[in-house]
Amino acid sequence: MSEQLMGIRAMCEAFDVTPRTLRFYEQKELLFPLREGQKRLYDRRDRARLKLILRGKKYGVSLEEIRQILDLYEHDGEGLQITKAIETARRRLAEMMEQRAALDAVINELAGHIADAEQTLGRAETQAA
Repeated sequence: MSEQLMGIRAMCEAFDVTPRTLRFYEQKELLFPLREGQKRLYDRRDRARLKLILRGKKYGVSLEEIRQILDLYEHDGEGLQITKAIETARRRLAEMMEQRAALDAVINELAGHIADAEQTLGRAETQAA
């Protein structure tokens, strides 16, 4: 993407989001497009922020956490922002791994129940024959 300003339609196409999504992120103080009358114009900074917002959402990070991480750049620079992003990512990864372990346990339990039911059905069919 170039350094030029992008309108809302171009942003939507570039990031596969809706205008409503962009307006919502603006309302939540995650994006700060320039205004030219009713027109919203997004610069390089907005594009970078949107990329980070979408990545955070993909990994299940709350919008409030994303906003706090983005705000760190404005107040304390990139170092603290990256440190906070790493902490948040590590926490999310740990949560996801716990969820996966719990899901694996339930999957194995269900597979066991299915196998037991199939054996019971097989015995019933053998006895009926």
